[in-house]
Amino acid sequence: MLTIRDLTRWLPESVIELYEALGIEELYPPQADAIERGLLDGRNMIISVPTAAGKTLLAELAMLRGALSGKRALYIVPLRALASEKFDGFSRFSRLGLRIGISTGDFEKRDERLGRNDIIIATSEKADSLIRNGASWVRRIGVLVVDEIHLLDSANRGPTLEMTMTKLMHLNPEMQVIGLSATIANGREIADWIKGEIVSSDWRPVRLREGVLLEDRLVFPDGEIQLENRNRDPVLNLVLDTVDQGGQMLIFESTRRNAESMAQKLAGVLPESGETIEIAERLSGEGETSKRLSKCLRHGAAFHHAGLLPDQRRLIELGFRQNIIKVIACTPTLAAGLNLPARRVLIRSYKRYEAGLGTRPIPVMEYRQMAGRAGRPGLDPYGESLIMARSEDELHKLMDRYIMGEPEEIWSKLASERALRTHVLAAIASGFADSTDSLSRLMASTFYARQQDPSHLGETIDSVLGFLVRSDMIEEDLRPTPLGSLVSRLYLDPLSAVMMIQGIRGVRRPSELTLIHVITMTPDMELLFVQQSDNWLEDFISEHSSELGNEKNFDWLLREVKTASMLMDWINEVHEDRIEDRYSISPGDLVRIAETAEWLMSALHRISKHMDLGVTYLAERLALRIHYGAGDELLQLLELKGIGRVRARKLYQAGYRSLEDLKAADKSTLSEILGPKIAEGVISQLKEPGVSA
Repeated sequence: MLTIRDLTRWLPESVIELYEALGIEELYPPQADAIERGLLDGRNMIISVPTAAGKTLLAELAMLRGALSGKRALYIVPLRALASEKFDGFSRFSRLGLRIGISTGDFEKRDERLGRNDIIIATSEKADSLIRNGASWVRRIGVLVVDEIHLLDSANRGPTLEMTMTKLMHLNPEMQVIGLSATIANGREIADWIKGEIVSSDWRPVRLREGVLLEDRLVFPDGEIQLENRNRDPVLNLVLDTVDQGGQMLIFESTRRNAESMAQKLAGVLPESGETIEIAERLSGEGETSKRLSKCLRHGAAFHHAGLLPDQRRLIELGFRQNIIKVIACTPTLAAGLNLPARRVLIRSYKRYEAGLGTRPIPVMEYRQMAGRAGRPGLDPYGESLIMARSEDELHKLMDRYIMGEPEEIWSKLASERALRTHVLAAIASGFADSTDSLSRLMASTFYARQQDPSHLGETIDSVLGFLVRSDMIEEDLRPTPLGSLVSRLYLDPLSAVMMIQGIRGVRRPSELTLIHVITMTPDMELLFVQQSDNWLEDFISEHSSELGNEKNFDWLLREVKTASMLMDWINEVHEDRIEDRYSISPGDLVRIAETAEWLMSALHRISKHMDLGVTYLAERLALRIHYGAGDELLQLLELKGIGRVRARKLYQAGYRSLEDLKAADKSTLSEILGPKIAEGVISQLKEPGVSA
């Protein structure tokens, strides 16, 4: 058995001692296999092993080997939350004298300061934007780690991940590339693409039993377990059985509503404790969603989905890791890399709605991602993953398809026109391609070209090039125009930029609503869904028709206007509770949509300035108002740290309407309005040099 101390051939004593202090002495079999195949000798490698079998440790060892020999490492993750988790984990390397950096937002920043770090964590979108904006340090990466590399198969994230990897390999031909995943059926194919080895294993530190839940029976290929019938709902019986054994549980639901409903049911059968009450009282946020979550937390249950605020999700994850929260009912996003293992996992619904396709069974690969969360290393002797059936016939189908079935192969999604619009322009604008030949060579080095017939890719690229020429973003000889270079740096879909330009030019006197509707019309905007209760929308459209863009599809118009109306309420300081209720959204949705709108409005400001569209000042102010969720008259007050839109409005109503007004204010008066601590902070900022109206 290979031990951590056997790695002194590649790593200094300080690294060995760091891991020994964490209790790591012997390496798992897949880890030993990767070392023996040359991971620490710089070999490129795809590592496909189950959750908790040590993938991250292997990535850490390779990055430390590189960083301590002067090579910069980039660790790419799919989600911001996962980036934060990895940053917290990698921060322990600072005791080795290494600097750790993280970057996930602001797509127009070059972030040269990141280059001072030895290990950098970023989402694939952020890494792509850094390349587009010419960050010099991306040309000096020695080790690239791609977490959840199976997302090459994702229609949304896959093309960006693929092109980011392609460009980084082009810029750094000697760079070591490591791809991590729990589930890859065709890992050899991806390993061939990166010119590397494949390490694939089913070994797990905790044994996993996979089966089907039917009524109160847990049916496994090698036997059955009968649950005690304490409740008419077999899910509740399973939860009670798990908690009685000292275990924890994850329940995967197909929708947010189902996840919340299940968590509320769980709260009805689980007891309160001092710890659960304390964690409920630590919950941030207001509104109905927060109230429902707080009630669940008091009983050691929680729901988890993208509609929650980041602080709320982090609190739930922390409570689960500390074994205070016993059960989480969640949507499948929780399976995307976050380190939250449980004794048992239940996939309560294996069907999911897909736009244009209806309700369909989830892929086997997605099932494996969720099932792999079962079994807590060091806490559980085994893990159990169950998928729920409603009949004996369904039980046998689920056993054949999921328990005994093989995951699907990963296929590149690069050939879609939407993906190629963005990435072809980026390749031209950032200098990767200055002719059709060089563009062809770049695209020939993608995973798509290695895996599939490139003729379809060529046809789509020709169509995209024609669009970019007609849109004045590239010249016929594939030189980028100033507009094309700007759009690429802004990280916009070129079609979004075209729609912004046409949308502003098509309205005689653009208003705030006009600009907000224009950005909601773009393919980069996330839109709200229209419900039966939204009968007010048609009246809104009639009343504001002169301010709205020319949207010919009425169904899309309804969604765009609902989203635009929500953003108008946000910048006009309607309370979050009322916004969430009127638009049937969760607090996390409001934050996410506002962040996207701010980015798009800032992009519109830059495009208007470049093309003299006449809305430069208005777009700039609107971007700030969307950022703060406040009226134009509050923007100066909001420049102060600790002053949000509620406190700024209080100051304004009390007669303090500028920084000069605040400088003349009495400390005791400010304390009454803001509270002593905030007031003291404001006064301190106002004394700083350069702070003026």
